[in-house]
Amino acid sequence: MNIVFVLFPNVTQLDFTGPLQVLSRLPGAEVHLAARTLDPVPTDAVLTLNPTTDFADCPPVDVLVIPGGFGVDDAILDEDLMAFVRRAGVRAKYVTSVCTGAFVLGAAGLLKGRRATTHWAYHDDLERVGAVPVKERVVRDGNLFTGGGVTAGIDFAFTLAAEIAGEDVARAIQLGLEYDPAPPFDAGAPEKAASETLEAMKTRYGGRIEAFRAALSRATAAK
Repeated sequence: MNIVFVLFPNVTQLDFTGPLQVLSRLPGAEVHLAARTLDPVPTDAVLTLNPTTDFADCPPVDVLVIPGGFGVDDAILDEDLMAFVRRAGVRAKYVTSVCTGAFVLGAAGLLKGRRATTHWAYHDDLERVGAVPVKERVVRDGNLFTGGGVTAGIDFAFTLAAEIAGEDVARAIQLGLEYDPAPPFDAGAPEKAASETLEAMKTRYGGRIEAFRAALSRATAAK
């Protein structure tokens, strides 16, 4: 089974590395990291990623995984990347995303009429790409699996792993990774965070979201 992660500059590394750690342990998994070129890809957190294939030479895709990050703004305007996602998305057995990676699928026309989720700060924009927004950590609609923001990618990966290889395999991987989250603060979702914390994050994301929406308008207008 060929599991293909699509990489682009300024990807959120945990959107990628969390699911990678889980899905790479599936029996028979062959993981490929696809990008425009084989040049190292910078992430949002110092770590640099090395693609294993470019889009032209990527093997047939069984599982397509699109991580998110601030680099989505440029990714949805990258004609080579979007053409690859459209081709792979039509043929893949499973089409998936984490965080704002949903908008790469959306800009490729793969979310129309489909239930999906994304990072809470961008959730309302899912309708702009034809998706049906669902405020859940992991959402499945047929062969489409989407995860919420960043750390939700780990839950997403276990959900997908159970679908592919069965719950027993997924549970064994969970134990091997000792994935037993017990965060010190219960502030990981808007409805749980203190009002001042939520407002601070909305302010922080304000300009960022404006730039994203401008890019999304250009991407959808160009179709």
